[in-house]
Amino acid sequence: MGNFRALLIFLLMPLTAQAGEAELVVLLHGLARSPDSMEKMKHSLEQEGYEVCNLGYPSTEQSIEQLAADQVLPAIHACSGPERRRTHFVTHSLGGIIVRQLHAMSAVDAELRFGRVVMLGPPNGGSEVVDKLGGMPPFQWLNGPAGQQLGTDKDAVPVRLGATDLEVGVIAGNRSINLILSTLIPGDDDGKVSIDNARLEGMKDFIVLPVSHPFLMKDDDVIRQTINFLEAGAFQHPVPDA
Repeated sequence: MGNFRALLIFLLMPLTAQAGEAELVVLLHGLARSPDSMEKMKHSLEQEGYEVCNLGYPSTEQSIEQLAADQVLPAIHACSGPERRRTHFVTHSLGGIIVRQLHAMSAVDAELRFGRVVMLGPPNGGSEVVDKLGGMPPFQWLNGPAGQQLGTDKDAVPVRLGATDLEVGVIAGNRSINLILSTLIPGDDDGKVSIDNARLEGMKDFIVLPVSHPFLMKDDDVIRQTINFLEAGAFQHPVPDA
């Protein structure tokens, strides 16, 4: 009886599990951050059975286009291996714009196969903070070329990249620990990005959680919602009161 039960469980397992091939998730940190900032997310996803590549890239040293082409894309190919597996992404802040830039490049590199994408606090419509502080030398020194590309005008990279047809879920925060920067941002924000500018035309789902920008990728509720989107293609929204 025990052998029959074990055989039944094996036959009902997903084919990927039978073959020992975990789904691949690439993590991309934000501007002026490092892979260390995504470690809690990495461990949580690994506990769910995902294979995780927590990539580092010199976010303050090059333009968004250079970072995507010269730094991030080769690292993704190294993670996915010669079979070029379908790749999910979980990104924080600038990392989401890097994925959008990669997708714009996918006509050139057709081997990059996109799965689901969860963006945490992405400046998809640009950041008003960059509009107002981007021309100042301290901002330029701290944030580099990519940081100066994140404004809200029509030539800014996030605006120029336009709508997406990827399976994207966006998690925005509405708590701020940076009250000075929040005064530069209209409407509700997470201290760096407004809720309105986190949205992306064509996204599949959107949710706002009470978290500040620097802590989105470490928050338990954010991690739970991220896993739900990777598994189901949607977030778990609260049921409205009857």
